[in-house]
Amino acid sequence: MIQSEFDLSGRRVLVTGGSGELGFAMANALARAGATVILTGRDRDKLDRAVADLSDQSYKAEAHTCDLLHPDQVGRLIRDLEAQGAIDALINNAGIQKRGPLASVSLADWDRMIGTHLTAPFVLAQCVSSAMMKRKRGRIINILSIASELGRSGIVPYTAAKGGLKMLTRGLAAELGPFNIQVNGIAPGYFRTQMNKSLFEDPKFNAWVCARTPLGRWAEPSELAGAAVFLASDASSFMTGQVLYVDGGLTASV
Repeated sequence: MIQSEFDLSGRRVLVTGGSGELGFAMANALARAGATVILTGRDRDKLDRAVADLSDQSYKAEAHTCDLLHPDQVGRLIRDLEAQGAIDALINNAGIQKRGPLASVSLADWDRMIGTHLTAPFVLAQCVSSAMMKRKRGRIINILSIASELGRSGIVPYTAAKGGLKMLTRGLAAELGPFNIQVNGIAPGYFRTQMNKSLFEDPKFNAWVCARTPLGRWAEPSELAGAAVFLASDASSFMTGQVLYVDGGLTASV
């Protein structure tokens, strides 16, 4: 019985930024649980390699290029996908980072950060929820960050965007709950990804992360996968408006 609650057979899950390390780790786990995963991003070659990797494991996967900063492309993508079959779950995972002091942040940097992490998830949620509301079922999972809760010098636009995404998650949960649509967030801590390479290769910062995190280490991308499967499955059917912190205990400690 417990196994069936996590079974995603027959479901279609859209993962933005699906060819990146965290996106692919989640897509791989979702596919392993039986879902057809739809990966989207801007780099066709990376998407094709990710789909080939999943197909080699006999998983169901497809790729679609889309620039999430263009709402017209997002709308067209969702319409095309819905014409092929219901989108049962959306994972808003696509993300960027640009570190630097406040004085170095241009308005273009700010707009791109807010556009990627907040506006795009809003547009995607708006598009997918229309069909989900008619079906009276659906899941939206937003990938947040510990920066949704904790500020840190050098990433002000990122913390602002991720904090906004946390509240978007809760607002969507309140509005879409009556239609049996669950909206939740996952907040990763410090993961060993290419985006964070300059951080974990910095001895001082690496030591700080390991000392600050109760589990005493960085996380591997695969360690985010279980939370995604849980929130996309029937195991979380009465859970909405919540954030799962996959952070090794960092936000639970001082």
